[in-house]
Amino acid sequence: MEFIGIICLVISVVMFFTRRNQQQKLFSIKRARAVTAAELAETAGAVAEEIGGGNWRDYVKLWGTVTTEAPLLSEHRQKPCVYFVATVTREYEEKTQEGELKRKSEQVSHNRQFTPFWLKDDTGSILINPDGAAVETVDIMDELREERSRSTLGYRYRESVLPVGRSVLVVGAVSDVTGQVIIGKPVQADHKYLISLKDEEMLATTTSRHAQNMGIAMVVCLVAGVVLLVWGLLA
Repeated sequence: MEFIGIICLVISVVMFFTRRNQQQKLFSIKRARAVTAAELAETAGAVAEEIGGGNWRDYVKLWGTVTTEAPLLSEHRQKPCVYFVATVTREYEEKTQEGELKRKSEQVSHNRQFTPFWLKDDTGSILINPDGAAVETVDIMDELREERSRSTLGYRYRESVLPVGRSVLVVGAVSDVTGQVIIGKPVQADHKYLISLKDEEMLATTTSRHAQNMGIAMVVCLVAGVVLLVWGLLA
């Protein structure tokens, strides 16, 4: 009982940090200032005239379409994109101590690549540097290619991308420090950098729901862990 109680307490701690991360994400979505590409260009110009270029910072959010003249090609499907994650996993069978065959897997390769892109809305375009962002992607491949050899059953190929032409919500820090107006990762740790396939309302709703569910699960695990731990010590 004590062991199970300790496991429940550990899980509740993990859920606490996961819930806090979701709360910070929700805070970031609501705190960021809603803007258009044209507004950012105008503000950057006005600030540069008043105090000089390279001094402007802001935390913003905007909705637009992913565009680029030099897209990446995803590793497996060769799909035009600005961000992709490709993995290859070996699936195999291994005998247990009881002599039963148990299916397992191990990652053989992991490739993640990204490139800066333009986010285009009805008013213009703004450059996005996705480095450091939590990027929501589209799954385009999950395929097991059989290749039986000894214990090996085959290799599973998975791939997800942020495709060119997809509408996304970007929540991040805009600045002109490089001499060009660009959105990138915020310096503040509590300001999340998000590139989401969901619009602002849907993302906020989903994040809030996840935070609430995680909070309920955290309390349940905490109570169960304390009860089992005390029960085990007193038994």
